[in-house]
Amino acid sequence: MTTPTGGERLRDRRSQRSGSMAREARKPWHLVLAALVLIALAIPAALLVAPGFRGPEAPAPAVSAPAWQQAPATLSVPQVLAPLQPSAPVPAPPAVAAQVEPVLTADGGGTFTGMVQDALTGQVLFDRGGSESRVPASNLKLLTAVAALRTLGPDHRFTTKVVRGPAPGQVVLVGGGDVLLGAGESQPGQTLGHAGLATLAALTVQYLQATGTTGEIKVLVDDSLFTGPALNPNWLSGDVEAGEIAPLYPLALNSARFDPAVTTGPRPQDAAMSAAQEFAARLRAAGAGAALTVAAGIDRSPGAASSGAAVLAGVDSATVAEQVDLMLQVSDNYLAETMGRMAAVATGRPGSNDGATAAVTAELAAAAVTPDAVKLVDACGLAMGNQVTARQFTDVVRAMTTGVDTRLRSALDGFPVGGLSGTLDTRYGDSTTSGGAGLVHAKTGTLNTVLALSGYVVDADGRLLVFSFIGNGLTPGAAGNKVALDRAATALAGCGCR
Repeated sequence: MTTPTGGERLRDRRSQRSGSMAREARKPWHLVLAALVLIALAIPAALLVAPGFRGPEAPAPAVSAPAWQQAPATLSVPQVLAPLQPSAPVPAPPAVAAQVEPVLTADGGGTFTGMVQDALTGQVLFDRGGSESRVPASNLKLLTAVAALRTLGPDHRFTTKVVRGPAPGQVVLVGGGDVLLGAGESQPGQTLGHAGLATLAALTVQYLQATGTTGEIKVLVDDSLFTGPALNPNWLSGDVEAGEIAPLYPLALNSARFDPAVTTGPRPQDAAMSAAQEFAARLRAAGAGAALTVAAGIDRSPGAASSGAAVLAGVDSATVAEQVDLMLQVSDNYLAETMGRMAAVATGRPGSNDGATAAVTAELAAAAVTPDAVKLVDACGLAMGNQVTARQFTDVVRAMTTGVDTRLRSALDGFPVGGLSGTLDTRYGDSTTSGGAGLVHAKTGTLNTVLALSGYVVDADGRLLVFSFIGNGLTPGAAGNKVALDRAATALAGCGCR
């Protein structure tokens, strides 16, 4: 016997239904009419005689959660913060401590410090060594975000341009701080790859054609915007080898990655030259039908391109705000170091590591963040020599959420969200932390013996709280330490705490 296929079963059902309809059509019409009259009379009678036949009352519509307790997958940060009322009750410090103290415990060694503040008033609700200097890991990127947004502005874009070279037949690719260049066409809707080298090459060929330029073109690269050592001596060689960071240049493809889809492993050690080689290849392809050829090999420009050199073409990066958001979401070390150096350049300092750390420190003071104990040796938090307090991080998050400098609001969309996005997407999934899923917005920090979590949460009463928890000297690989941070933040999310 043959088993019918899915399509055959469907045809069988259609055939049965057609036969049934045909049989119904053959019934005497007056019998059908009588049956309908009886049914019409019977239904209201039954409802009058036996109200129980109506079944249970329909449940009342579910009351939607307040805006601040809704998953931000469909709710933007400004919408979350807008409905908050200053009249919402402030948690009592002893009640907050009773919730946080038991869960913020180190697993196997080391210690946690922490601070929780009311965002609107600054009242300290929890303080465990909040003024002690600690290695912050990637939480330091919050400080770099402040500096970038204050000095450059949220709407600023970096331009990668092509200018005429110092000799005939030369063009110079000039790095302007965009390390998120794409190899292909510009992608206006993206942050990574917003500006594309294929587009830049096509625009360059258009200019050369329009000015009657033919023959061989020699490509030079100008990466003089950044100065000093390209590789920070404070970074461990193992971190460089693992691809956590790479030598810094003011132009790079894919944040100095060979492949934008592969965010681990080795990086290009000369990102500027890699970008220039890709540009030359794209220029060669674009000029194939325009009587233009491109010489093999790329040379570095003997100096900074002349300020009066004719600009042939240019492409603009995503905005600083969009880049800051990406930096915080995925904790991009290369992008953070670039932002630090660009903040330095914007304030008249050298585009070096020292210029970057000086610019970040200065902008913290200008943003009313207590700078007393801060010590910075890089801009991304990869170095163990950085020292920041939990109090300084809560000051920064307060400045972003409720401060008077509205430029800093731009960073809020970049905060990873527990269980949903960025570096918190796989956390907040067990029974002890699920209450914080979708509610905890925080920047993570992870080094071998360091863990940190700084951010904000709106508690069950609608009060905006900012927090920072930092663990130092922790036992490497102890999973309970990361969970301790998440449990502490989850406790704040569910806090009535009075």
